Amino acid sequence: MADVRPILVQRRGPVATVVFNRPAQRNAFNFAMYQEIRRLAGDLEADGSVRVVVFRGAGTEAFAAGADIAEFETHRSGSAQARRYAAAFEGAMDAVEALGKPTIAMIGGACVGGGLEFATCMDLRIAADNSRFGVPIAKLGLLVGYKEMRRLVRLVGPAVAMDLLHTARLVDAAEAHRVGLVGRVVPLAELEGTVSGLAEEMAGLAPLVQRWHKRILQAVLRDPALERLTPEEEALPYACFDTADFHEGRRAFLAKRRPQFRGE
Repeated sequence: MADVRPILVQRRGPVATVVFNRPAQRNAFNFAMYQEIRRLAGDLEADGSVRVVVFRGAGTEAFAAGADIAEFETHRSGSAQARRYAAAFEGAMDAVEALGKPTIAMIGGACVGGGLEFATCMDLRIAADNSRFGVPIAKLGLLVGYKEMRRLVRLVGPAVAMDLLHTARLVDAAEAHRVGLVGRVVPLAELEGTVSGLAEEMAGLAPLVQRWHKRILQAVLRDPALERLTPEEEALPYACFDTADFHEGRRAFLAKRRPQFRGE
């Protein structure tokens, strides 16, 4: 019997895969899923055996086709409800973005609306050649939120962001790659193998470095001039030299062997 839970977590060694599991609804998000994603993000952060987290949709027809419009009457029928809904949605996205481990969006099929906004929270986006992207919410009379706009603009710039929002059009995988929405496009038949291989390779790298690179990136995005760094942030680029992983990496390089990083 098929598992009908809306979110599944699969484990393969140090790689955890979070599956949006509503294929009949093209993996559209419902309100309860946002709360579950936020909870799962906390669990995955606390689990030291997890080195990389992959997010994907069930099947090959959709990563996520945005928010489930069937819920709008009960959860977004007015501004007060919409604020609570946005808090749940943004809380889930913030939790994923804050993960101290590399995240990969494995995108097959539709990645639109809230699905695309969700994918912008992740570090890498790998797409199949059947993917389609867009934020066609002007067709619904909806606005994108400030945090979602910021992530989209950081990724593709204001001109492309306004093109997608003002035209409400969908773009194919090739155009998504050209404008920077995704980092790689592969044939659909190769998507799982590509992402699996990449995740396993990333899981073998130094986990503290992976975590701290994410912190450095966020500091640069927040303060491009680097004029308001905290003492901790100023010291961060040198913290690696005091770790056992650095010395393991150095010894492994000299010995021409694969390093065994422990996150220490």
